[in-house]
Amino acid sequence: MSSSPAPSDPSEPVIDANLAVALDALLAEQSVTRAAARLHTSPAAMSRTLARLRRILQDPLLVRAGQTMVPTPRAQALRDEAATVVSRLGALLTPGAGVDPASLRGTFTLQAADLIGAALAPGLLRLARQEAPEVSLRFRAEDLEAGPALRDGRIDLEVGSIDHVDPETQVEELVALRMAAAVRPGHPLTEGTLTPDRLAAAEHVVVSRRGRFKGPLDTALAELNLQRRVAVVLPSHMAAMALSAVSDVVCLVPTALPGAAPSPVTDPATTLGLHLLDIPLPLPSLSVGMAWHPRQAADGGHRWLRDTVRRTLVAPRSPAV
Repeated sequence: MSSSPAPSDPSEPVIDANLAVALDALLAEQSVTRAAARLHTSPAAMSRTLARLRRILQDPLLVRAGQTMVPTPRAQALRDEAATVVSRLGALLTPGAGVDPASLRGTFTLQAADLIGAALAPGLLRLARQEAPEVSLRFRAEDLEAGPALRDGRIDLEVGSIDHVDPETQVEELVALRMAAAVRPGHPLTEGTLTPDRLAAAEHVVVSRRGRFKGPLDTALAELNLQRRVAVVLPSHMAAMALSAVSDVVCLVPTALPGAAPSPVTDPATTLGLHLLDIPLPLPSLSVGMAWHPRQAADGGHRWLRDTVRRTLVAPRSPAV
């Protein structure tokens, strides 16, 4: 059997933000008509509000002096305080303003594959030095399940191929890339036309964190009754590219789509001196995006982080650190 809730104490004041706003307008304008116009209400409604304020504060607040109204001593004492309260209410109920990056402190943790981390780190570091010098960046390998890690705050942002489908995660697609065949200078495939047969006949290194030997290239080759020789599987793109730089194995590397601006994702391969060859097969494009938890969506610091990632991967290229 449920009991009825206890009646509220009539002596307890009722907090009404609208009354504070009305009081501020009345004391600032010293006129019921002008206060009503300021708050887009009728003079009659404002007059009723003034009567209510008089009862609550037990003071007439505004009294007539000829054709005008003048404040009482209590009203004069309340004027600045009422204005301050209304200003604070406005700030409380206003969407968060942008943060000054120079005021940011602490560490942002990003989860990304090693190739994405290598592409992002120089640009992010350069922007942090310029805009948020007290910010540190920490990159984690793809060793955490991104959805729970974002939810728990163990990582602030995931960047890369977003393949989990957590409905609460917010995802922004950043750039579409294609795969190219990366080989060392002087590799036999750099001479003459690269055909599917020549590509399949070469030795390959496959990048797979799960140790898989096959991928989209094998599917495309199979359509032509071709099969490539995978000599080694590595869990790291950086390791695979380093191997290609000193041997004849072919490594697949993401690069910009035809006609698009160069992508920083290709920079590590360029640094190693690898040649990028167009693959003469229809392969699906690779989508690179970023994912974060909704609780951080409106945070000024996190918005700056997302913007720096966006500028690094999508905006026109800038000088290296």
